[in-house]
Amino acid sequence: MERCNIRRAEYPKPMIPGSFCSPELLAHIVYEKYAKAVPLHRQEKDLASKHIPLLKATMSNWLGNAAEKWCMPIVEEMHRMLLAGEVIHADETRIQVLHEEGRKATAESKMWVYCNGKLNDRSIVIFDYKPTRKGENAQAFLKGFDGYLVRDGYSGYHVVTGVKHCGCMTHVRRYFVNALPKDKSAQERSVAAEAVRYFERIYHEENLLSDMTAEERYEQRLAKVKPLLDAFFAWLETLHVSRKSALAKAVAYALNEKPYLYTFLENGNVPIDNNRAENAIRPFAVGRKNWMHRNTANGAKCSAALYSIAATAQANGLDAERYLTVLFSQPAGTILLPFNT
Repeated sequence: MERCNIRRAEYPKPMIPGSFCSPELLAHIVYEKYAKAVPLHRQEKDLASKHIPLLKATMSNWLGNAAEKWCMPIVEEMHRMLLAGEVIHADETRIQVLHEEGRKATAESKMWVYCNGKLNDRSIVIFDYKPTRKGENAQAFLKGFDGYLVRDGYSGYHVVTGVKHCGCMTHVRRYFVNALPKDKSAQERSVAAEAVRYFERIYHEENLLSDMTAEERYEQRLAKVKPLLDAFFAWLETLHVSRKSALAKAVAYALNEKPYLYTFLENGNVPIDNNRAENAIRPFAVGRKNWMHRNTANGAKCSAALYSIAATAQANGLDAERYLTVLFSQPAGTILLPFNT
């Protein structure tokens, strides 16, 4: 009897052992959740409507694998590159983690965000989960950085040493907007409205400098923007306001931040405000309304890595889902940065 020689084709090794997960499917799940704010339970329902039985718990496990094996090594490299830059923006927002050792389920934790300046060729956005809002978290993340740190007036940032602190003009302006009288007929003549007009003039001059080189912007800021800032603070220091009013709070905030609101005048590459970080953290805040909380601290850390990758890819103009598909097609640990080549 002639021997039969049949060989079975080699079965592709699954990207996640014991699963049918593919790079395309995983990229789609990550993109939907971290770029479009679609929580896993909604994705589960959507897939079920297409007769694809994929449970939320399964997708959650896949996301943990994706974060730890593919994304975290890339975020570490992005972190190194961020610290080597000249400007870093920082901000933070709340997050609730249900099961964290030594903390109540109702305790408020923080998701910090750090990104480079908008004048860079390549954008970097990094989310960093921490249980608290203590300034030591920012100090630890920024260890080794000696450039310009753009942030709001939260006192915790003063813990960060070795950097040049820069205030946020938009944040100060917002305090005065919130101090406008509720009676619209009285707004135009109010002290708060006059403060807002100072900022309008400052931003008008600053916006005219957007296409200039850093050196040209530096010179024009000293000539056009600094006199307006000087005039604003000279006017502000003449005011006498009620200590318990919203206007008093705005005045106190502006005066406390005064030294840091002048720092941007030292370098044409330093922004006038922290809008870049506030814009970077907004998708997270939108998504938070849909998923409400994280189950564990490890899950929050994995989410931070996935948000970092998705946000950086989008900030660099990439098709985030396509980039993620290519990334997950590579061996785990591959450093494929989400930049335009």
